[in-house]
Amino acid sequence: MSADRSDGREQVLAQIRQSLGRSGPATTPIVPLPGTGPRPAFEGDVVERFVAKMLEKSATVERLASLAEVGAAVARFVAAVPAAPRLRVSGALSGIAWPPGLDVLHGAARREDETSVTPCFAAVAESGGIVTLSGPDTPSTLNFVPDNHLVVVQFSQVLPHFEDLWARLRASGRPMPRTVNIISGPSRTADIEQTIQLGAHGPRRLHILLIAD
Repeated sequence: MSADRSDGREQVLAQIRQSLGRSGPATTPIVPLPGTGPRPAFEGDVVERFVAKMLEKSATVERLASLAEVGAAVARFVAAVPAAPRLRVSGALSGIAWPPGLDVLHGAARREDETSVTPCFAAVAESGGIVTLSGPDTPSTLNFVPDNHLVVVQFSQVLPHFEDLWARLRASGRPMPRTVNIISGPSRTADIEQTIQLGAHGPRRLHILLIAD
């Protein structure tokens, strides 16, 4: 960050602190306001609602019995697309056993990567969304650079509402990450002649590996 940008940032923060009657950064944790706001009511199983909402948004879903099936499921997907048998995988999934024939790399995605495989922090049933947090093992490039984004989602990660997501993040004790991404389907645009085009600004395909844990 240049000196000019840094000075400008400090000026903005100083003005905000002055309006709040503070002389410096807060020294105590932020405490959420009591109670909850209105939330849309819905009936039925939250996992089934999540699946239905994601299918509406052009994602695909494959149900698996355990994490042990992830490697074979990814291999099937890559062969069916078809895509190169080369994966850029989140370091958080380093414990997965991958079938022979797949070239598995970890770290941030690069332009030449066709397929990425990531975990998620949570999924939201309310309107359908997958929540990822950036970090050393979960760089955000994995979510946006490759054409094919495969996400491992466990039943226990599916929450009813978006408010539940923030409650879970606070309860986890982890610091707020640099980036929280809420992914609701493949990248799409209708800028060209009002025709939906997938993959314009990110993955062309979003494939969810749903684990019954």
